[in-house]
Amino acid sequence: MAFAGIRVGLVGPLPPPAGGMANQTRQLAELLRSAQAQVILVQTNAPYRPLWAGRVPGLRAVFRLLPYVVALWRAAGRSDVLHIMANSGWSWHLFAAPAIWIARLRGTPVVVNYRGGEAAQFLQGAQGAVRKSMAATAGLLVPSAFLQEVFARFGMQAAIVPNIIDLARFHPRGGKAAQSAHLVVARNLEPLYDNSTAIRAFQAVRAQWPHARLTIAGSGPQETALRQLVDDLGLQACVHFTGRLDRDAMAALYRDADIMLNPSLADNMPNSVLESMASGVPVVSTDVGGVPYMVQDGVTALLVPPAKPEAMAAACLRLLDDAGLWTRLQQAGLAEVQRYTWGQVAPLLAGHYRQAIQAK
Repeated sequence: MAFAGIRVGLVGPLPPPAGGMANQTRQLAELLRSAQAQVILVQTNAPYRPLWAGRVPGLRAVFRLLPYVVALWRAAGRSDVLHIMANSGWSWHLFAAPAIWIARLRGTPVVVNYRGGEAAQFLQGAQGAVRKSMAATAGLLVPSAFLQEVFARFGMQAAIVPNIIDLARFHPRGGKAAQSAHLVVARNLEPLYDNSTAIRAFQAVRAQWPHARLTIAGSGPQETALRQLVDDLGLQACVHFTGRLDRDAMAALYRDADIMLNPSLADNMPNSVLESMASGVPVVSTDVGGVPYMVQDGVTALLVPPAKPEAMAAACLRLLDDAGLWTRLQQAGLAEVQRYTWGQVAPLLAGHYRQAIQAK
């Protein structure tokens, strides 16, 4: 009952596409409503109306921003607190900052929930503007100690409210160790996520496990180039591109997997890592950004340097060749994700909401 009667204006993206922040926004709205909060959603990636406006550079910004500003004004006037899902770059300037200042004009307290993995680079160039906007808010929430430390370096205090994992949806298939050598990647097909390293690592794994297969679940601008790489390496028969999957299809894919690969070059607190652990799938990830803050190398995951396919392949082979290690990582991961349930996170978030409302 911690949220009963609170009117929350929730600002953020929604699927499609089903990215990490969009999924977290949708899930948070559902959980808040289930906890008897009134949620007023303001979608930052709403479809263009009319649709043709989205194909005209320059014009599309107007057709998206004007309805967004109107929706913000209305939502701020109807809310007790505005919860803004924020990211780096233009996303901050176009969506987060306007929401902060409109809420200020309406007299509505704001909590900013920052989730960008490239925060340090962004703040290096925009710290003045960000600090000025943050001074008009009731607080800054981040999902990890990594981002908390980044903001502290730029003179801004942040509180940790972790990501939330739905353990009813993401759960293990059973206790059996890896048998089929099914590897999965669940990141967008963009340069930041370096899917080519995962493909090259898989090539080395398949040299020792001839029946191994790789599933790449995601979409993005690098799809054509990645498919070409798969063809060039002669892996067409054992690498499958699924495109973007919905939550239930993604959960089913995890349950069929033996290892999840996270080859990111930069990251914050990737949901795919938490979802994999919740599904009983050991993780091999690059040790970048916030990842070492959420998993412990050799205990809850295996961490490798970025852009090193040979190191990623070696870690995968360790898991496939050592059933005891696979099982230890699986069990440790399942225990770790208990910290990310709604029951654990809800009291923290409710406390920040009430503190913001009382401060007004």
